[in-house]
Amino acid sequence: MLPDKLQAKIGMRHFSGSLRKLTVSKGLVDFSSNDYLGLSKLPLPENVGTNGATGSRLISGHSDLHDQVENQIAQFHNAPAALLFNSGYDANIGLIPALTDRADLILFDQLVHASIRDGIQLSQAKSLKYRHNDLNHLEILLAKFSQEEEREVYVITESVFSMDGDIPDLISIIKLVKKYPNAHLILDEAHALGVLGKNGVGLAQQLNVENDIFARVMTFGKGLGCHGAAVLGSEELKDYLINYARSFIYTTALPQHALHSILNGYKTLSYSDDAVLQLASNVSLFNKLVLQNGLRLRFRESETAIQVCIIPKNDQVKKAAQILQENGYDVRAILSPTVAQGEERLRICIHSFNTEIEMGSMLQLLAKTIKTL
Repeated sequence: MLPDKLQAKIGMRHFSGSLRKLTVSKGLVDFSSNDYLGLSKLPLPENVGTNGATGSRLISGHSDLHDQVENQIAQFHNAPAALLFNSGYDANIGLIPALTDRADLILFDQLVHASIRDGIQLSQAKSLKYRHNDLNHLEILLAKFSQEEEREVYVITESVFSMDGDIPDLISIIKLVKKYPNAHLILDEAHALGVLGKNGVGLAQQLNVENDIFARVMTFGKGLGCHGAAVLGSEELKDYLINYARSFIYTTALPQHALHSILNGYKTLSYSDDAVLQLASNVSLFNKLVLQNGLRLRFRESETAIQVCIIPKNDQVKKAAQILQENGYDVRAILSPTVAQGEERLRICIHSFNTEIEMGSMLQLLAKTIKTL
């Protein structure tokens, strides 16, 4: 039995309608996964190596293939160096604490992913959030708190925010950070890889500002359709993380088949831009269909694969998702406390393989469903 206080916490989730459960989707039209380009279905080459890496990369887990994959990633992203991590979560909880100590300051967008928040919490640095995409607020914080001696300041934001699908004004953020010699920018590109820029290179390269960013985090579990992540930056940063990033040092390395999946994904993006262009076309079409179905006021503005329909209250948004799923569409509800109360939503992911008929039919059903709630 769980201790009483843990039972009470689970009971509160039941009471609020926010209890999380694992579900398996079979035969539904995919509007929920982060597999934006369908690359998870790429076949692996034969003889992909051993089942396990046998140890951490600093002991027995390193291989020539690790070097090959990191070189491919760095080349694709126009970065001096790349260091593999086992997931985007591992990358953030390794990178952020490794860089900071008690004298330092972290300024982060209030809507950054939980992995970034956990990385911040694991660090010893002082941290302050700035209002979402509010650069005036960020500048106030930089001006007020970045002047202390021996303080390094790290500004952290995302290319595409995972629960809203919106994009920051990255060029303005870079200009602002450059005003302060001790300030450095960390950009999480998890939901931009495979989505933004030519061949899906991400937001920084789309804007040609990759050389102005201290560290970029590329996560492979979304647009690349596989597993793992990499931190991009200077050779010096890579060497530093090998020595100080605990989630890199103290874990078994990615196995050979995972490395082949990553390599396969990057080669596919390098060879052809077709899937990325098709995804962009589908996102544009989806926004037109939202308008045609009278849903514009329900949806947040987004030009990315993540589209958001606001349906306040957990019970209401869960009911809407259930109706869509019962009719063959895999759309998931995002409940409070994952998002703020009153901001409960359907998070609809658009893919390169979704058809106009699928998107139009789903939105027609959604419009009818909302009227009945």
